[in-house]
Amino acid sequence: MNFLLLTAEDFTIDEVLLVSLLNFVIILIVLGLLIGVIYLLRYALFGMEKSSLFKGKKKQAVAQPVIAKAKGSSGEICIYNVKPRDAAMVMAIVADELKTPLNRLRFKSIKQVTEGEEKDEIQG
Repeated sequence: MNFLLLTAEDFTIDEVLLVSLLNFVIILIVLGLLIGVIYLLRYALFGMEKSSLFKGKKKQAVAQPVIAKAKGSSGEICIYNVKPRDAAMVMAIVADELKTPLNRLRFKSIKQVTEGEEKDEIQG
């Protein structure tokens, strides 16, 4: 039976359901083939990456790391026995007292000192 020559009035419910089911199956088959092609490409590219052709290029990319810091930051800070919120408050107070923008100051570490430790450091 040639479905292209028939009009919509010539189809029965069974034929319409059959055509719909066949279209659905065809779409699933095409999607499955597409997924298969993607997996094959993935395995092919990972296999090429492991081969000797791309080893030199991979080492060059690793040799030049890009470290992006936030604008105005100037390194890392070590915080000892202080909550991050308290450390941020100390940095803000120091910047305010010095009348200097916070991004111009560089803090190496912040440590909480008790009264007993303070006397030991002054004497030693």
